[in-house]
Amino acid sequence: MINVAILEDISVIADTLKTYINLEDDMCCNHTFSNAEDAMRFIPEFKDIDILIVDIGLPRASGIDAIRYLSECCTRIQSCIFTVYEDDDKIYKSMQAGAKGYILKNASKDKVIEAIRELYNGGSPMSPNIARRIIDVFSAMKITPAINSDLLTDRETELLTLLSKGMLYKEIAEHLSITTGTVKQHIHKIYSKLQVSNRTEAINKLNQQ
Repeated sequence: MINVAILEDISVIADTLKTYINLEDDMCCNHTFSNAEDAMRFIPEFKDIDILIVDIGLPRASGIDAIRYLSECCTRIQSCIFTVYEDDDKIYKSMQAGAKGYILKNASKDKVIEAIRELYNGGSPMSPNIARRIIDVFSAMKITPAINSDLLTDRETELLTLLSKGMLYKEIAEHLSITTGTVKQHIHKIYSKLQVSNRTEAINKLNQQ
Protein backbone atom coordinates (compact mmCIF):
# COMPACT_ATOMS: atom_id res chain seq x y z
CA MET A 1 0.00 0.00 0.00
CA ILE A 2 1.35 3.43 -0.99
CA ASN A 3 0.72 5.87 1.86
CA VAL A 4 0.24 9.42 0.64
CA ALA A 5 0.05 12.72 2.54
CA ILE A 6 -1.13 16.04 1.09
CA LEU A 7 0.11 19.56 1.80
CA GLU A 8 -2.46 21.91 0.23
CA ASP A 9 -4.14 25.01 1.67
CA ILE A 10 -7.23 24.95 -0.58
CA SER A 11 -9.54 22.46 1.12
CA VAL A 12 -11.54 21.62 -2.03
CA ILE A 13 -8.37 20.59 -3.86
CA ALA A 14 -7.02 18.67 -0.87
CA ASP A 15 -10.32 16.81 -0.38
CA THR A 16 -10.57 15.99 -4.09
CA LEU A 17 -7.02 14.62 -4.17
CA LYS A 18 -7.67 12.58 -1.04
CA THR A 19 -10.83 11.11 -2.58
CA TYR A 20 -9.00 10.19 -5.79
CA ILE A 21 -6.23 8.49 -3.85
CA ASN A 22 -8.52 6.57 -1.51
CA LEU A 23 -10.49 5.17 -4.45
CA GLU A 24 -7.39 3.28 -5.60
CA ASP A 25 -6.73 -0.25 -4.38
CA ASP A 26 -2.99 0.21 -3.94
CA MET A 27 -2.82 3.57 -2.16
CA CYS A 28 -4.40 5.56 0.64
CA CYS A 29 -4.29 9.05 2.14
CA ASN A 30 -4.60 9.42 5.91
CA HIS A 31 -2.90 12.78 6.43
CA THR A 32 -3.61 16.25 5.00
CA PHE A 33 -2.02 19.56 6.00
CA SER A 34 -3.12 23.08 5.12
CA ASN A 35 0.17 24.85 5.91
CA ALA A 36 3.88 24.10 5.80
CA GLU A 37 4.39 24.72 9.50
CA ASP A 38 2.04 21.90 10.53
CA ALA A 39 3.53 19.59 7.93
CA MET A 40 7.06 20.22 9.17
CA ARG A 41 5.96 19.75 12.79
CA PHE A 42 3.87 16.60 12.50
CA ILE A 43 5.10 14.63 9.47
CA PRO A 44 8.37 13.54 11.17
CA GLU A 45 6.20 11.85 13.82
CA PHE A 46 4.42 9.65 11.25
CA LYS A 47 6.21 6.53 10.05
CA ASP A 48 3.67 5.49 7.42
CA ILE A 49 4.10 8.25 4.82
CA ASP A 50 5.75 7.27 1.53
CA ILE A 51 4.71 10.12 -0.76
CA LEU A 52 4.00 13.79 -0.01
CA ILE A 53 2.02 15.84 -2.54
CA VAL A 54 2.98 19.50 -2.06
CA ASP A 55 1.52 22.81 -3.20
CA ILE A 56 4.05 25.64 -3.45
CA GLY A 57 1.88 28.66 -2.64
CA LEU A 58 0.97 28.34 1.03
CA PRO A 59 -0.07 30.97 3.62
CA ARG A 60 3.32 31.50 5.31
CA ALA A 61 6.24 29.16 4.68
CA SER A 62 6.13 27.74 1.16
CA GLY A 63 5.84 24.16 -0.01
CA ILE A 64 9.47 24.41 -1.10
CA ASP A 65 10.45 25.30 2.48
CA ALA A 66 8.57 22.23 3.71
CA ILE A 67 10.28 19.93 1.20
CA ARG A 68 13.70 21.30 2.06
CA TYR A 69 13.11 20.69 5.77
CA LEU A 70 11.53 17.26 5.38
CA SER A 71 14.20 16.09 2.92
CA GLU A 72 16.69 16.49 5.75
CA CYS A 73 14.78 14.76 8.56
CA CYS A 74 12.51 12.33 6.67
CA THR A 75 14.63 10.82 3.91
CA ARG A 76 12.14 7.96 3.47
CA ILE A 77 9.48 10.38 2.13
CA GLN A 78 9.46 11.34 -1.56
CA SER A 79 7.87 14.67 -2.42
CA CYS A 80 6.06 15.74 -5.57
CA ILE A 81 5.11 19.34 -6.34
CA PHE A 82 1.46 19.89 -7.29
CA THR A 83 1.04 23.52 -8.34
CA VAL A 84 -0.13 26.09 -10.86
CA TYR A 85 3.36 27.60 -11.07
CA GLU A 86 5.50 26.64 -14.04
CA ASP A 87 8.18 29.35 -14.03
CA ASP A 88 11.81 28.27 -14.11
CA ASP A 89 12.71 29.72 -10.73
CA LYS A 90 10.15 27.66 -8.80
CA ILE A 91 10.91 24.52 -10.79
CA TYR A 92 14.64 24.68 -10.06
CA LYS A 93 14.21 25.70 -6.41
CA SER A 94 11.82 22.78 -5.93
CA MET A 95 14.31 20.32 -7.40
CA GLN A 96 17.14 21.78 -5.33
CA ALA A 97 15.03 21.45 -2.19
CA GLY A 98 14.56 17.74 -2.85
CA ALA A 99 11.32 17.39 -4.83
CA LYS A 100 11.34 14.23 -6.95
CA GLY A 101 8.44 15.23 -9.22
CA TYR A 102 6.59 18.29 -10.52
CA ILE A 103 2.95 18.01 -11.63
CA LEU A 104 0.77 20.96 -12.65
CA LYS A 105 -2.73 21.31 -11.23
CA ASN A 106 -4.28 21.10 -14.67
CA ALA A 107 -3.20 17.46 -14.84
CA SER A 108 -5.96 14.86 -15.05
CA LYS A 109 -6.91 12.58 -12.18
CA ASP A 110 -5.29 9.66 -14.00
CA LYS A 111 -2.04 11.59 -14.43
CA VAL A 112 -1.90 12.42 -10.72
CA ILE A 113 -2.50 8.79 -9.73
CA GLU A 114 0.07 7.63 -12.29
CA ALA A 115 2.56 10.17 -10.90
CA ILE A 116 2.18 8.78 -7.38
CA ARG A 117 2.86 5.23 -8.56
CA GLU A 118 5.80 6.36 -10.70
CA LEU A 119 7.35 8.27 -7.81
CA TYR A 120 6.90 5.32 -5.45
CA ASN A 121 8.63 3.04 -7.97
CA GLY A 122 11.68 5.26 -8.28
CA GLY A 123 10.67 7.56 -11.13
CA SER A 124 10.45 11.34 -11.33
CA PRO A 125 7.01 12.25 -12.70
CA MET A 126 6.67 15.62 -14.40
CA SER A 127 4.12 17.40 -16.52
CA PRO A 128 5.37 17.42 -20.15
CA ASN A 129 6.16 21.12 -20.38
CA ILE A 130 8.03 21.01 -17.05
CA ALA A 131 10.16 18.12 -18.27
CA ARG A 132 10.88 20.03 -21.49
CA ARG A 133 12.06 23.09 -19.54
CA ILE A 134 14.49 20.97 -17.52
CA ILE A 135 15.75 19.11 -20.59
CA ASP A 136 16.32 22.41 -22.40
CA VAL A 137 18.46 23.66 -19.51
CA PHE A 138 20.59 20.51 -19.44
CA SER A 139 20.95 20.59 -23.22
CA ALA A 140 22.22 24.15 -23.07
CA MET A 141 24.82 23.19 -20.46
CA LYS A 142 26.55 20.78 -22.92
CA ILE A 143 27.73 18.56 -20.09
CA THR A 144 29.81 15.51 -20.88
CA PRO A 145 29.56 12.95 -18.06
CA ALA A 146 32.84 12.24 -16.32
CA ILE A 147 32.42 9.45 -13.79
CA ASN A 148 35.03 9.42 -11.03
CA SER A 149 36.00 5.74 -10.77
CA ASP A 150 37.87 6.39 -7.52
CA LEU A 151 34.69 7.60 -5.82
CA LEU A 152 32.25 4.90 -6.95
CA THR A 153 32.60 1.21 -7.72
CA ASP A 154 32.20 0.01 -11.30
CA ARG A 155 28.73 -1.35 -10.50
CA GLU A 156 27.69 1.93 -8.83
CA THR A 157 28.95 3.89 -11.81
CA GLU A 158 27.05 1.62 -14.21
CA LEU A 159 23.90 1.89 -12.14
CA LEU A 160 24.08 5.67 -11.88
CA THR A 161 24.60 5.92 -15.64
CA LEU A 162 21.41 3.93 -16.19
CA LEU A 163 19.61 6.11 -13.65
CA SER A 164 20.75 9.23 -15.52
CA LYS A 165 19.03 7.87 -18.65
CA GLY A 166 15.69 8.03 -16.86
CA MET A 167 15.34 4.33 -16.13
CA LEU A 168 13.18 3.26 -13.19
CA TYR A 169 14.54 1.10 -10.37
CA LYS A 170 12.60 -1.89 -11.71
CA GLU A 171 14.03 -1.42 -15.21
CA ILE A 172 17.56 -1.10 -13.85
CA ALA A 173 17.08 -4.27 -11.79
CA GLU A 174 15.96 -6.19 -14.87
CA HIS A 175 18.81 -4.77 -16.97
CA LEU A 176 21.45 -5.75 -14.38
CA SER A 177 19.73 -9.00 -13.34
CA ILE A 178 19.49 -7.94 -9.71
CA THR A 179 16.57 -7.24 -7.38
CA THR A 180 14.88 -3.86 -6.99
CA GLY A 181 15.92 -3.92 -3.34
CA THR A 182 19.57 -4.26 -4.36
CA VAL A 183 19.18 -1.30 -6.73
CA LYS A 184 17.79 0.81 -3.88
CA GLN A 185 20.71 -0.21 -1.66
CA HIS A 186 23.20 0.83 -4.35
CA ILE A 187 21.39 4.16 -4.85
CA HIS A 188 21.48 4.84 -1.12
CA LYS A 189 25.24 4.18 -1.06
CA ILE A 190 25.79 6.37 -4.11
CA TYR A 191 23.85 9.27 -2.58
CA SER A 192 25.78 8.83 0.67
CA LYS A 193 29.17 8.81 -1.09
CA LEU A 194 28.30 11.87 -3.17
CA GLN A 195 26.53 13.58 -0.24
CA VAL A 196 23.39 14.27 -2.29
CA SER A 197 19.66 13.55 -1.83
CA ASN A 198 18.36 12.91 -5.36
CA ARG A 199 19.37 11.72 -8.83
CA THR A 200 19.73 15.21 -10.32
CA GLU A 201 22.23 16.23 -7.64
CA ALA A 202 24.10 12.93 -8.06
CA ILE A 203 24.48 13.37 -11.83
CA ASN A 204 25.50 17.01 -11.45
CA LYS A 205 28.10 16.13 -8.82
CA LEU A 206 29.65 13.43 -10.96
CA ASN A 207 29.71 15.77 -13.94
CA GLN A 208 31.78 18.18 -11.87
CA GLN A 209 34.47 15.62 -11.08
